[in-house]
Amino acid sequence: MTDDRGPGSDWESAAALAADTRVDRTRVLPSRTDVVVHEASNVVGGPVGRHAAVGRSRAWTPIRVLFLLALCALAVSWFGKASCLQQAPADENSPAGTELRLDWDDQRQYTNLCYSDVIGLFGAERLNEGAFPYRTFWYEQGPDGQQIKRYMEYPVITGMYMYGMATVARAWLSAHEKWGVPAALDVVLFFDLAALGLALFWLVTIWATALTARRRIWAAWIAALSPLVVVHAFTNFDAIATAMVALAILCWARRKPWLAGLFIGLGTAAKLYPVLLLGVLLVLCLRSGRLREFAQAAATAVLVWVGVNLPILILYPQGWWEFFRYNSDRAAESDSLYRVISSAVGFQWNVTVLNVVSLGLLVLVALGVGAVALGAPQRPRLAQLAFLLVAGFLLVNKVWSPQYSLWLVPLAVLAIPHTRLLFAWMFVDALVWVPRMSLYLDADRRWLPDEWFTAVIVLRALMVIGLCAVVLWQIWHPADDLVRNPRRDDRDPGPEHLLDDPAGGVLDGAPDRFSVRGGRRRAAVEPTHSPGPPAPPGPAPDLTPTAP
Repeated sequence: MTDDRGPGSDWESAAALAADTRVDRTRVLPSRTDVVVHEASNVVGGPVGRHAAVGRSRAWTPIRVLFLLALCALAVSWFGKASCLQQAPADENSPAGTELRLDWDDQRQYTNLCYSDVIGLFGAERLNEGAFPYRTFWYEQGPDGQQIKRYMEYPVITGMYMYGMATVARAWLSAHEKWGVPAALDVVLFFDLAALGLALFWLVTIWATALTARRRIWAAWIAALSPLVVVHAFTNFDAIATAMVALAILCWARRKPWLAGLFIGLGTAAKLYPVLLLGVLLVLCLRSGRLREFAQAAATAVLVWVGVNLPILILYPQGWWEFFRYNSDRAAESDSLYRVISSAVGFQWNVTVLNVVSLGLLVLVALGVGAVALGAPQRPRLAQLAFLLVAGFLLVNKVWSPQYSLWLVPLAVLAIPHTRLLFAWMFVDALVWVPRMSLYLDADRRWLPDEWFTAVIVLRALMVIGLCAVVLWQIWHPADDLVRNPRRDDRDPGPEHLLDDPAGGVLDGAPDRFSVRGGRRRAAVEPTHSPGPPAPPGPAPDLTPTAP
């Protein structure tokens, strides 16, 4: 327990405090405001005390605790994939100690729910042969029976990340042969090295999301322990893009549009969806009259994306174009609503028609999000619009691979301050993996009928639509938005003030210059943070409650 009477008094802290004697009075404490955390805190002694010196812990800072939680989830995720790393003799009649192979016998990768594209792509993309992405090609049989010339179908940063990890794995094997360094199969080394890098990218996602949340820094625990992370952190390479998007939003929140554009460009060079963030910034900056900052971010994003892609485009134009060709020619995936519609009414989509319909619906979604941004009574928060646009993209896209849902996790944490809603959606979304793996099993091995998969896909879509409805309601009723109008606890008994946008950066507290409602209006809310410098450390903490 602490008091402001200083050292030598009868009231001393049970643990060493940080040298900075300031107390964080603005931080939202989930054990006092979040029903889920409040109940869980009873296991460790109950909610944080009313006179606790919040923000003065020397060791257990929020970021370190969040990293610890995230590492626990990532460890469980790795162990979930470890069953697919089992090894067996290359020849079942060979004696022990001979050449090994990956043991995927009896469809182990599906029955054990451990399938990972990271493992499968090592051979499929010819990385096991040392092939350079976008230059090496091979032939595969297409849906019409014709041979198709294939290249690496991933964007440049993701493709080069895969190539880099494969190169390190081969170097490791070389060290094993020369100096006896412990090693495993090349594909196992590749997966472990790639997973290590992806884990670091996800930690960056948690770090940037937590800092962007500011007074709600503890909200990032939902992303750290998300069931989607446990299932899909190492299913593919999406953590690279989530880290770039989280960093872009953090840089924008810190009023650095150039850096935000840098990470948007890098993210778009890893996965296509980060470019949607530019659309969100466009409509928000249009409403607030901050088009110069948007132009800075957009110009930087374009230059970075071109700079990353141009060398590959010049040297290997066909290989570079493969990402776009592959996604244009592929049919609706089993996870998409188009496949659900196709199964329900009994017809097959023509790929060209499907592309037109999907693109047209995406345009409608973008226009709808723009209308919300310009027509809402108060300018929406950046995270709210980003969640709406990315969720809409997934709903109308012809491909919704299970790991794509990771894209929504950090955005949802920033946009929707409701723990039970988020975990309900994440849990259902993670469960999609079980019936999806059943689809790939032989008929006599399947543990679930196909209808179960269809049902859970529809349920997931309905839950995402429900989350979008919650966001829209809070955009039109900002007093119900707990980010803008935090729930009081007994540390802050005074009247509540509507805040603006923690991720808004130059938009935070800025007046409106344009909206479809017409007229020029001043912002009716205060900025999320004081523009002045922080107060210097005092001689002792002041633990009196905030005055009304």
